Amino acid sequence: MALDGPPLAARLEALPASATIAITGKARALRAVGVDVLSLSIGEPDFAMPEHALEAAHRAAREGLTKYPPIDGYPALRAAIARKFERDNGLRFDVGQIAIGHGGKQLLYNAFAATLEPGDEVVIPAPYWVSYALTAQLFGATVVPVDCAEAEDFALRPEGLAAAITPRTRWVVLNSPSNPSGAVFSPDLLRAIGQVLEAHPHVWVLSDEIYEHLVFAPAEHASIAALCPGLRDRVLTLNGVSKAYAMTGWRVGFAGGPARLVRAMAKMQGHTTSGVSGPAQMAAAAALDGPQQRVREMRAVYRARRDRVVTALRAMQGITCAMPQGAFYAFPSIAGCLGRRSAGGRLLDSDTAFAEALLDEAHVAVVPGVAFGASPYLRLSTAAADEVLDEACARMARFCAELD
Repeated sequence: MALDGPPLAARLEALPASATIAITGKARALRAVGVDVLSLSIGEPDFAMPEHALEAAHRAAREGLTKYPPIDGYPALRAAIARKFERDNGLRFDVGQIAIGHGGKQLLYNAFAATLEPGDEVVIPAPYWVSYALTAQLFGATVVPVDCAEAEDFALRPEGLAAAITPRTRWVVLNSPSNPSGAVFSPDLLRAIGQVLEAHPHVWVLSDEIYEHLVFAPAEHASIAALCPGLRDRVLTLNGVSKAYAMTGWRVGFAGGPARLVRAMAKMQGHTTSGVSGPAQMAAAAALDGPQQRVREMRAVYRARRDRVVTALRAMQGITCAMPQGAFYAFPSIAGCLGRRSAGGRLLDSDTAFAEALLDEAHVAVVPGVAFGASPYLRLSTAAADEVLDEACARMARFCAELD
């Protein structure tokens, strides 16, 4: 068959588009033609960023921080990140152990690019954030999911992790609080996981803690690198300002870890995007060093939203839902809806079919669980106003009630 031009890389054939971005794009397209779509598909805070961070960015731009920035970040941000890690996580990093990138996603890419070879394995508790698996596959690695049960609040079991690690394992990815499930790994669980990992010195550990400030009591956040000092030379602790400070568009992620790995990641970044914008770095530094009361206020709002959404989901026909302990998502099971038909005649034979029918017929956008390595589930973002969440849940309840 004739090609439209020179061939594209074969690796793209196994790299689907992000389901989150695809669903969000379809919702926006429907809105553009006048459809009243309520989107719970994207994990983006609906709050404004801190005013003092915005002012810091403006000041930096006015003072001339608009030229090529250093790849490893300006000293002011690196120092603020070091203070944040010590203050919030009990971790001490010198400047050579801190990486700064264009969001957490780039740091994930840099770390995997610097360490993975074709045939390596990346162990990821499922459900998982979509980009962990897709980025690993981009570099020829095999993803090894470890199923985490809804009945156990989607917590990773140490014995399941131990069974998944092989001589080919290069990374184990931990995400607490979790996107999409909201699971929070307790300090005791992290210590047990650490004992498993200490027996495998060939394995790197990625601890993605981007939602650390969105943990709901009695759950508590802990960093595995602080709890298990024996792992410190193998753990990359990933974070950023997108979630806690509602600064998604500024694209500032950061990580702390072994200097050898951080240098390798900076080398990769130097040949791709180079450094993060100067005003964005100064905004991030101000957010990290500034007043934290707003973060606590946002957490209280997210907790109230979680409660109202989970209560509504549990009242729907065919749906069960574990109580998230953190982040701003609900991850309900739709097992009781499978095999039935929607009011529009759509056979709901998968979570993808359910999500598509829900969008087309009820005009509510959610992401099917298959994108996160777990079916049959849906991910709903609770980072929306109460009236949007209430109306979306009402539409979803009607959709479920009308199933044949």
